Amino acid sequence: MSGGRGTGPLKLGAVIITMGNRPDDLRALIDSVHKQEGDPVDIVVVGNGAPVTGVPDGVRTVDLPENLGIPGGRNAGIEAFGPSGADVDVLLFLDDDGLLPHTDTAQLCRQAFEADRRLGIVSFRIADPDTGVTQRRHVPRLRASDPLRSSRVTTFLGGANAVRTTVFAEVGGLPDEFFYAHEETDLAWRALDAGWGIEYRADMVLNHPTTTPSRHAVYHRMVARNRVWLARRNLPAPLVPLYLGVWLLLTLARRPSKDSLKAWFGGFREGWSTPAGPRRPMKWRTVWRLTRLGRPPVI
Repeated sequence: MSGGRGTGPLKLGAVIITMGNRPDDLRALIDSVHKQEGDPVDIVVVGNGAPVTGVPDGVRTVDLPENLGIPGGRNAGIEAFGPSGADVDVLLFLDDDGLLPHTDTAQLCRQAFEADRRLGIVSFRIADPDTGVTQRRHVPRLRASDPLRSSRVTTFLGGANAVRTTVFAEVGGLPDEFFYAHEETDLAWRALDAGWGIEYRADMVLNHPTTTPSRHAVYHRMVARNRVWLARRNLPAPLVPLYLGVWLLLTLARRPSKDSLKAWFGGFREGWSTPAGPRRPMKWRTVWRLTRLGRPPVI
């Protein structure tokens, strides 16, 4: 099968964003990408508000003068490969403190995208490098008890994935204004609405230390604000209050601390009072597709 640029194997690139605070981890990740079997994977490292230093020869760098957030940094990496990443067929997005433990991950990516022309996004399995455990929240589906089962899904993991660049050309990049949280689901919903498929692949592994998302100071505010934006941008009008009402109840059921709940409600209000970006409600057939995949867009 031919790639988007012509005949021959699909050409892969990799985007890594960094704030310059993990130089050893970054170098180890780059080395693991260089060890991938098959054609070399071109790498771009984006310095998100910090200059990139100490990377091997041949690795391209983009130094952003300020931190644009996760989606903004990754979008800068995409454009480093040409408009919408057009210089390559598939882009890998990898956290700078991750590591590809197997040398066949790039080849598995090529095979997956070559086998299915409508496959748009692949979500890798994230495993702790010491225990091998995959956290439940890192399996992008509701039925997450078996992380070793691959399946079609409705979203993907931001720092461990591969995206066909045709998807960016067709539906746009990640939403810059989100800065952090839910930017992957925004892109996933737009891709699904355009007819692309998303697959979780348990055999494509990124090692990553076990962490909790709440380690980020802005976590609760961003999660709430961006969830409102996500609904306002993408859902048919009747589903917006239903989706956000369900998430309000789920948040309360989890009994967050007083400070966390205060930050969450602040973000929730901000999501309603500030511009959410362009509104492109998904088709009702996409709602049904999400439902058949096990994740109706009300949860």
